[in-house]
Amino acid sequence: MSATMVDTAKHPFRPDRPALDARRRAANAAAVILTALFAILASAFLLYLIVYIARLGLQFINVSFFTQRPRAQGEAGGGWATALQGTAVLVGLAALVGIPLGLATGVYLSEFGRGWPAATVRFLVDTLTGIPTIIFGLFAWVLIVVPSHSFSALSGGVALSIIMIPTVARATEEVLRLVPRELREASVALGATESRTILRVVIPAARSGILTGVMLAIARVAGETAPLLMTAFGTSFFNTSLLRPIDAIPLRIFDFTLSPFQTEQNQAYAGALVLMLLVILTSLAVRWATGGFQPRGR
Repeated sequence: MSATMVDTAKHPFRPDRPALDARRRAANAAAVILTALFAILASAFLLYLIVYIARLGLQFINVSFFTQRPRAQGEAGGGWATALQGTAVLVGLAALVGIPLGLATGVYLSEFGRGWPAATVRFLVDTLTGIPTIIFGLFAWVLIVVPSHSFSALSGGVALSIIMIPTVARATEEVLRLVPRELREASVALGATESRTILRVVIPAARSGILTGVMLAIARVAGETAPLLMTAFGTSFFNTSLLRPIDAIPLRIFDFTLSPFQTEQNQAYAGALVLMLLVILTSLAVRWATGGFQPRGR
């Protein structure tokens, strides 16, 4: 048998080229269709949730909602000014502690973490990420509330900051690992130290991803309820002290959804809508500030 006949003969255990290409195109089309369907399903669920809450709560949002404090239980009217103030204070305290520690942990794991110390830190970060958040509230309750004999904004901020640290750390580590190694090598070749390379080259290159991770962490702690039940506790009055109980939007939503009065149940939907809008608008602002809406070149 000639060499030409051997080359053109079909392999008994290998499909011909047209059949293989058709199968690949079919598999690719199926994957694209399934991905698109799941994306549409997730977007539709989120849109339905927003529309549902807006339909029930939008009519109860007015000027007094943002300027007045809650009234007595069952009494019509009143606002959520104390809850808005408390959420701002609690999230601010959590960000003040959680963001720097989370960023430092992420940078260490990405740039310096080697051997068993880094493995231990990474294990602890992963463990903290998976722990139910009420455990952090219990920790802050034992650490601060019990010795001081009082619920407080400080204990709530500590609980939320512990939740924020592993979230920021994991996001920072993953984003920094995506920065090309060539950038680090080029900076060191030009005479920059390792710390200067990280601060001036690596972190700015990953700025958009780091800010996105930070915003995800802030959005997570802004909606936490369980830790605050054991720490901040809630109040109907304005609070200017970190050592006294403080209100928060999630706490107010939790209390009003359990209320037997329809007025307070309606305000719970309004509070949930405000919380969702705050998170969405903040995320959009970060995306715009970091150029996340600009088209990427191919």
